[in-house]
Order: sequence, then structure tokens, then C-alpha cells
Amino acid sequence: MKNAGLENMKQEVAAELGVPLKAGDNGDLTARQVGSVGGEMVKRMIKAQEQQMSGK
Repeated sequence: MKNAGLENMKQEVAAELGVPLKAGDNGDLTARQVGSVGGEMVKRMIKAQEQQMSGK
């Protein structure tokens, strides 16, 4: 079962980075493209958690 929030974030990040992510198979994407999306998602999740922990 996929998390809708993470799926939305993935689509948003991919669009911002210009990565042509589509529903279903994305086997045509390079490891660099996929890694850039995943890396940016992790950065955003860490930032959100740090802000939550600091009370901002």
C-alpha cells in the first residue's frame, strides 16, 4: 500500500527537477534521475522533522 502523501511529494519533486516521472513503470529513467528525486525527498523530510522538533 502506497502512502498518498509520499506519492504526492515524489510527483511534486520530480516535476520541479524536470524528471519525467509517470505512473507505473519508470524503467526508462536513469539512476541519476531517480536518485535526484529520492535525495530531494529525503532532504525535505529531514527539514520538516527538524522544524517540527524545534517547534517552528
